[in-house]
Amino acid sequence: MGRDLRIGDFAPDFVLKDQHGDIVKLSDYRNKAKVVLYFYPKDDTPGCTIEACGFRDKYYEFQHAGAEVIGISSDSNSSHFKFASKFRLPFTLLSDSGAKVRQLYNVPNAFLFIPGRVTFIIDKEGVIRYIFNSQLNALKHVNEAVKVLDSI
Repeated sequence: MGRDLRIGDFAPDFVLKDQHGDIVKLSDYRNKAKVVLYFYPKDDTPGCTIEACGFRDKYYEFQHAGAEVIGISSDSNSSHFKFASKFRLPFTLLSDSGAKVRQLYNVPNAFLFIPGRVTFIIDKEGVIRYIFNSQLNALKHVNEAVKVLDSI
């Protein structure tokens, strides 16, 4: 696992493929946009669908606050594409096969084996401004992110 990340730390850079097979680097957003980086367990499952649709429904608010939303799970690019298409998700979903970025961000498993649900708010300079960890309260990730972005 990576080291524990704290508010004020620089968000570790990474390179992953999105739902279209395009390469995305976190550093591409530096000095351009804030980032709501959310790790979730699995595409098209009840809690993850509620969370993703919550981010979708407030996407305009995130855009208005100068932020991009990026979801990360270990699902494949094709799984992400189907999930994004089915629920009309307007944001990027990244495939972290092997959970390397999940480990880099030290996102713990919940209930021993379920990948954890953690959201990081990263400012334009690449600094982590907020970390929210709640496995069961999926929609609170969305509401917390909106509140934090309004304050930075």
